[in-house]
Amino acid sequence: MAADTETLTIDLGTDTGAFHGGASGTLYGLYGDGVPSRNVVEGMYVRTVSTKAQDGTQHPGADALDILPSFVECGGRDVYVYLTDIYRGFPYQWPGATGEERLADFRARVEKQVRQVLTTGALKSHIVYVPFNEPEGNMFGTGEWSYDTTSWHTDPLNYFAAWKDLHHLIKGLDPHARIAGPNTCVLYEEVRGFLEFAKAHDVLPDVVTWHELSTPAAIRTNVAKYRDMERELGIGPLPVNINEYAHNYHLSVPGQMIQWISAIEESKIDADMAYWNIDGNLNDSAVEANKGNGQWWLFHTYGRMTGRTVHVRAPHPNAQYTLQGVATLDRDKRQARALFGGSGGAADLVFENVPAEIFGGTVHARLHEIPWTGQVGASAQPLRIKDLELPVDEGRVLLPLADLDAMSAYEVILSPGGDGVLAPPSIGWRRSYHAENATWTGEGYSRNGPEGSPADVDRFATSGTYHVGGLRTGSDLVVAFSVEVPQDGTYDLSVLANSHNLHELVREQGPTNVFLRVDGADPQELRLPLGYKPVVWGHTDTRVELTAGAHTLTLSARDPDLGATRGDAIIDRIDLVLRDAHVTAPALYEAAYAGLGAGARVTYEHRGARGPGAVLLPPGGTATFWVHAAVDGEALVTVDQIGPGEGLLTVNGVEVGGLDRARIPLFLTGGINKLTVTGTSELLVLDRLCVGPGTGRLETTVYPAEEGTVTGEAKVTGAHTFATGGKAVEGIGRGPDNALTLTVTAARTGRHALTVRYSNGEQPPATHYNPDPVCRHADLSVNGAPAHRILFPTTFHFNNFWDLTVPVTLNEGTNTLTFTADERPDFDGDTTNAHQQRSAYAPVIDQVAVTPLA
Repeated sequence: MAADTETLTIDLGTDTGAFHGGASGTLYGLYGDGVPSRNVVEGMYVRTVSTKAQDGTQHPGADALDILPSFVECGGRDVYVYLTDIYRGFPYQWPGATGEERLADFRARVEKQVRQVLTTGALKSHIVYVPFNEPEGNMFGTGEWSYDTTSWHTDPLNYFAAWKDLHHLIKGLDPHARIAGPNTCVLYEEVRGFLEFAKAHDVLPDVVTWHELSTPAAIRTNVAKYRDMERELGIGPLPVNINEYAHNYHLSVPGQMIQWISAIEESKIDADMAYWNIDGNLNDSAVEANKGNGQWWLFHTYGRMTGRTVHVRAPHPNAQYTLQGVATLDRDKRQARALFGGSGGAADLVFENVPAEIFGGTVHARLHEIPWTGQVGASAQPLRIKDLELPVDEGRVLLPLADLDAMSAYEVILSPGGDGVLAPPSIGWRRSYHAENATWTGEGYSRNGPEGSPADVDRFATSGTYHVGGLRTGSDLVVAFSVEVPQDGTYDLSVLANSHNLHELVREQGPTNVFLRVDGADPQELRLPLGYKPVVWGHTDTRVELTAGAHTLTLSARDPDLGATRGDAIIDRIDLVLRDAHVTAPALYEAAYAGLGAGARVTYEHRGARGPGAVLLPPGGTATFWVHAAVDGEALVTVDQIGPGEGLLTVNGVEVGGLDRARIPLFLTGGINKLTVTGTSELLVLDRLCVGPGTGRLETTVYPAEEGTVTGEAKVTGAHTFATGGKAVEGIGRGPDNALTLTVTAARTGRHALTVRYSNGEQPPATHYNPDPVCRHADLSVNGAPAHRILFPTTFHFNNFWDLTVPVTLNEGTNTLTFTADERPDFDGDTTNAHQQRSAYAPVIDQVAVTPLA
């Protein structure tokens, strides 16, 4: 073994407890039902949400009782209500001339909040009240907006009295209520005094909360420190939620976040990712409404772990920015899973004490990579890097790994081997080229950075820490990448880039356009992604034809054939992937790795399985697959089964019919799709799911919005240049009189996909570092039926158009679709938000497309 090769050891013989899954919590991660989509929430296995009090004015959206029903339906456990976020500002701007007046106002608002929760029936059991947030720096600190400018650290009596009063108030209204605290920004020594007081006055929190905007090492250290406090004080053990964790530099980066996940899972606690940016995107996990980036797939992979966790020995135990991991053993499934990352280069993954009664003498090992794709860059499912069989040598399995990327996370799944059936890698050749290493000509060039680093965790992650600017209005800059490819072919090209949506030059047009050429020829115009802040990365994707050997790929601000750049962009890197048989083959989703329910079980005994095992589905048994689609549209899905057997296929909650041995054309939504196979015969043996590109069997009809009927203030406009044909409809909303109605046709009665191409750039002033874009909504009525509300996330500019698909039931023949909108009132139905945080308007609508679901 080379001296610089580190070893990560998974000890399958040392059980560390039931898998908990608590790291997938989110602070302000849900805006409302649909943003992000239910598929994205459920598929990320979000366990806890911390969010603002209902009708709070701290930020747009994220109202506790608005998100509660859909979150619980998606499998969520607890909604932590930040009661203080009923107010604006940070520190909180609570009204009153004295501390007593301010506390009286807050007390009245808390009472109203609890009474509203009591109207939710059984859902109220999922609510956890957080009376104070970081009290030592807010309401009981030394600042202008504090109770009496006396710090809790100096004299805690006022804070303790307020805690006791609110605890009695909440429990008096609902004896079964759960209360969390103290919710300090760190685990101060003074927390011991808080616990002593709370025990003495019978007002202990039901859940102990604090924040760890620190390191993964502090998670382990401080949870252990807190547990020592409990033992010494004779309380608990109480549930713990670290309801703010991680920094900008870490969030969105799988290789960083796995280090936090490993510490949180090892501590068997819940934890919510910190809210630094915009709400409703699961803390830089969700893209648009229904897509996931690399971080989403990391938490999806983490959430699919089952069984018992086992001991992981890292080469540098409890040290951040090193190789760390978490692992499980599921004896019923006969699978071990390891999720790891944090270091680049080479490493040996060693499984020790591999039980022979589960795995035999040979294991099947599959290695997946979960790459970083930027904060707002969508990602396909994890890459299948290796599929191989390895011997078990005296209870030990060695998997040597090379070329690890420190920004990626990795998963290895072990199962019984010996059949020799191996899948090829899901991609062939690939390379990345950093912009700061490219050459350049022209005016305006800048090399910017360094960005986020262990020494500057408030800044954003960037490949190589540097990036390049200068592609902007008026520039003649040309950035040239020298690349070398192994063979003739079609290559996928991805440009990781950013345009800040509020930059002066970007406001004019929206997406910044630049020009791509290959060896000076084959010009293409690319529109680069917008972000909510500078150095927030997404990617624009295209294809190029390359011959084997060296080439120069240029990104320029002027092109003699196509025009000039408008806007301002920065470039992080470009990625090239050979689009060969690996990429064009159908994506494989193994039944043995699926989510199983109602008696379904994994088997390794069926001949003919083309992967690592199969699944036996009894009547009613289910296997659930989470499937990626690049865009909204048709895909061909093949359900591979072994032998006879019947079942039903459900796609995104809609039953589409029985299984077919041939490829089934299905409409998949761009991003995350939930496909479930349910057994309906005595026994169904499921092998795998194959998902490939569609062939046009599901006919899509597009209806331009400008061809519809507009009423009132709704109007057709040519102001949005990136709308299809340059026209769109705006002004829908502020009451039902301002509407858009379209007539669409269906070949048969049934469920259809309605894909709305829209833009939404509404963004009121924010109170601090969080940009506060607003989700607009449309109330859609089909054939005059009661309207259904659809939430549309920000597109960061009114000239930046995205697609959002919702299922609708259409009748054979003609149907009318009417879009209206109006501002939603508060929970009481009488008052409204006074800070422009709820829009009265629908988004700008470009067109709608209608496609049968199956």
